[in-house]
Amino acid sequence: MFICICNAITERQVQTAVAGGAATMSDLQGQLGVATCCGCCADTAAEYLPGGRYAGQASMLQQAGTLVANAANDSSVIPSPMVTTVAVRRA
Repeated sequence: MFICICNAITERQVQTAVAGGAATMSDLQGQLGVATCCGCCADTAAEYLPGGRYAGQASMLQQAGTLVANAANDSSVIPSPMVTTVAVRRA
């Protein structure tokens, strides 16, 4: 989910910054640029800081190389589409 539309900052980016030590809105603004344009996202971003409603909710980040079984776009799960040829004649 996007937290800051102006700067395309996602919830995951905010959570990662907080997990990395960001403890104030100034920290988030300095690291990510959140709430530096119109400011509409400031209240939402602050909820991820310590003491906020979403504090402590760490996003589950996958480590590089982690295998995911039966992914939605896995070609072994979804059969390949059939190809149909259509001939068009013009009079």
